[in-house]
Amino acid sequence: MPTSPVASPSTPPERTRQLRRVALSGLLGTAVEFYDFLVYGTVAALVFGELFFPGADPAVGTIAAFGTFAAGYVARPVGGILFGHFGDRLGRKSMLLLTMGLMGGASFLIGLLPTYDTIGVWAPVLLITLRVLQGIAIGGEWGGATLMVVEHAGDRRRGLWSSFTQMGAPLGSLLSTAVVTLVVTLPRDEFAAWGWRVPFLMSVVLLGVGLFVRLKVVESPLFAEVKKDRAESRLPIVDVLRRPRPLLLACCVGIGAFTAQSLLTSYMIAYATGIGYARPQVLTALTVSASVALVVLPCASALSDRIGRRPVVLAGALISAALAFPVLALVDSKSPGLLILAVVLGHGIAQSTMYGPLGALLTEMFGTRVRYTGASLGYQGATLIGAGFSPMIAGSLVAGSGGSTPV
Repeated sequence: MPTSPVASPSTPPERTRQLRRVALSGLLGTAVEFYDFLVYGTVAALVFGELFFPGADPAVGTIAAFGTFAAGYVARPVGGILFGHFGDRLGRKSMLLLTMGLMGGASFLIGLLPTYDTIGVWAPVLLITLRVLQGIAIGGEWGGATLMVVEHAGDRRRGLWSSFTQMGAPLGSLLSTAVVTLVVTLPRDEFAAWGWRVPFLMSVVLLGVGLFVRLKVVESPLFAEVKKDRAESRLPIVDVLRRPRPLLLACCVGIGAFTAQSLLTSYMIAYATGIGYARPQVLTALTVSASVALVVLPCASALSDRIGRRPVVLAGALISAALAFPVLALVDSKSPGLLILAVVLGHGIAQSTMYGPLGALLTEMFGTRVRYTGASLGYQGATLIGAGFSPMIAGSLVAGSGGSTPV
């Protein structure tokens, strides 16, 4: 395992260079995370039902495909505990190298998987296994990447700097959408035969760039002080659970953001194409929304440095609640322009306002000794509840009712 230098930069220019490098590392790590998960969500909505769960009713096949999507989310808290423990005990950097390697490697292997027609039931078994490995890796990725930025940054601009990690979400969305948009132009039989593999195999490029940057960052200066004083927590998870209030609050505060993200990205592809939109129209809406989010996220995060994290997150939640029915009504209009407006309002603006300050907010809830474990579990608990089962539940509601109102 690569070792992490523990000496912090000694001069202000060097500290600034390291902060920029750490921020870029967090951006790339989250971009890989969201690229992998959004590619999976997109392809699952389009062809995984027929490739890995053949013979089922189309609606059942889609639900089963999103069930493997949920499996990755269920594994995330396990990754938060595992990588959080060693990140709080041994260091942040080495864990982040492991999470990125495991995450990108699992995605690459999904692109090589044989389908049900080739190896039968082993195809969905292997697919779920790789999804679980992805989930475990991602469980440790976000918390480590975010707290590295927060622990390198000064107190006054933590929100703005941590937004680079949050911006990896729309960046990963843009990259995944661009690649998927290219391959979905293939004839249907060619896309089902080999085109769906291309986005997964291309993740190795992001993986290589991300690992190259991460090798050049130094260990968190705050953790280096803990290590120097030999004050590490022996069992971080026990210390976190001994005082559970911050963990429960961290889980609750992120649920809305992740529910909105999951419904307005992964599930939206399946729902919109199911009511008559062409796939390129849906992918265009997601591309425009992700571009807007790249602007809204740092703005909301910078605002949180001035007026506080909670007011900004609460404002985003209230906007999301107010837009819930209008957004679905716009989508149901079957107008491509209104579809773009719906996704931009719901995801690009409202969800991004909630999501932007979460990095600083969640990491500031925990002390340095247990911050990796606490922030990771809080974030991944929120994703599991808010996003892990949302597409599957939404698909079941629509299949049972024939309309979007229950969603």
